[in-house]
Amino acid sequence: MLQPNMLVTALAALIPTIIGFIWYNPKVFGKAWMAGAGLTEESAKGINMPLVLGLGYVFSFMMAFFGHTLCIHQYGFQSLVMPEHGVAIATAKEDLASMMGIYGNSFRTFGHGALHGVITAIFFVLPLQATRALYERRGWKYILINFGYWAVSLGLMFGVLCGYSK
Repeated sequence: MLQPNMLVTALAALIPTIIGFIWYNPKVFGKAWMAGAGLTEESAKGINMPLVLGLGYVFSFMMAFFGHTLCIHQYGFQSLVMPEHGVAIATAKEDLASMMGIYGNSFRTFGHGALHGVITAIFFVLPLQATRALYERRGWKYILINFGYWAVSLGLMFGVLCGYSK
């Protein structure tokens, strides 16, 4: 069975934090984001950064762990040879080994993973964030700043997962 590379997953999970330090810096999009979020520099000082960074990493790890199935096509092979399809376990293992021997490295590049990350951001993150932000009466600038952050973060994260999880 195909298993996620946990070291690569753990490293990929750091990407949103690193991008966040740059993206939400006041010299980049930080001031515009704070204005859109209704925050002031004074109100931002009361945040518990160790808790935010710790939970942020846990959530990023969860995304990276699940991200393997979104950007590495070979995970789909496993569902084709499951016992519920009437295939015997021994035959299923042989079939999976054969398919992995032929297609195991197909589409396993950084660029392919990055494409899947950006597509995931467009079709999952944008609708989720935009819907929430519209109900909260936030502007499009706020929505696009957050979407851009996730498009870059997921693009890089999935690129690392797909390109380096061998």
